[in-house]
Amino acid sequence: MYKIIFNLQGLKKGKIPTLREIFPILFPICVKFIISLHLLMIMINCLLLVVGIFLVLRGADRFTDGACAIARRWNVSEMVIGLTIVALGTSLPEFMVSFFSVLKGSADMSVGNIVGSNIFNTLVIVGASALMMRMPVDRSLLACDIPISLLAALGLYFVASSDGNIRRMEGVLLVLFFCGFLYYTFQRARKNSPQADVEENREAPMSVLMILLFLVLGCAMLVFGGQLMVDNAAELARKWGISERIIGLTILAVGTSLPELATSMMAARKGSNGLALGNAIGSNVFNIAFVIGVCSIVRPMAVSGISVADWFALVFSNVLLWMLAFSRRSLTAWKGALLVISYLFYITYILFIG
Repeated sequence: MYKIIFNLQGLKKGKIPTLREIFPILFPICVKFIISLHLLMIMINCLLLVVGIFLVLRGADRFTDGACAIARRWNVSEMVIGLTIVALGTSLPEFMVSFFSVLKGSADMSVGNIVGSNIFNTLVIVGASALMMRMPVDRSLLACDIPISLLAALGLYFVASSDGNIRRMEGVLLVLFFCGFLYYTFQRARKNSPQADVEENREAPMSVLMILLFLVLGCAMLVFGGQLMVDNAAELARKWGISERIIGLTILAVGTSLPELATSMMAARKGSNGLALGNAIGSNVFNIAFVIGVCSIVRPMAVSGISVADWFALVFSNVLLWMLAFSRRSLTAWKGALLVISYLFYITYILFIG
């Protein structure tokens, strides 16, 4: 190959080419090689991104089936399962990303991930689920769970904005708040346990072993797929020159919320409205009270990069959902569209203005 190249350049056989003669020939080849390598890495990132999305969707399907089987087998409301087991399982990616961000000293990315995820949960996940199917809203969700989610958002805002720090004691209070939320939810489930209805939907009950298998397998696929998707999406973002703050509020937030999105949409498609709504609301409480609480206990967090617009969007999203859900106690397609459009306005603002 070497002889062919230099013979084509009219060089004499046996003559050792000079650097000036070699450079014009090798430089374009090196540039093409580097560009090809860069494109190959981008293609690999895109492929792994698709694999991650596939795992998240399949994992959400399995996890939803297992959670619904628990509700049927032990006569527990699907909304309670959504607020607890499903919410905790699908919020594992947020916990992992925020926990490791704090260990690396990136408190802003950790809090940005949670703030962005909660905004996405409330506006996009609930909105997209309502676009798929009209969703009746349980009275207890209106009276208790959405207000608790709003209270958690306000609490985080006041704690973080008072002096720009989330200390260990404040983290302990957040975790205690989360424990109280779980206790209250399970107590309510015991008092309002639905009566076994129906002989109409009499499916063969899933065995306990199969339920556990579906939950563990689904959760593993959700976590691994979500992590795979986040890592490669963040890598692509860095290659395209996007700042870390935007990555935390958008790429990481959307990526770690994919399990909730997939689970809620699968649940809505299967008619499990309580599970779909409970998952989104429960994840919001889990993200703020447990994830931020535990992370700040491990290492106090200095928060400075989250803007007023981000805090406003976090609180406003809960208020907007509460107002829309009160109207006729249901979420219809136009309400879902309004929630999704609100998120698009927020994303447009932080990308081009804030």
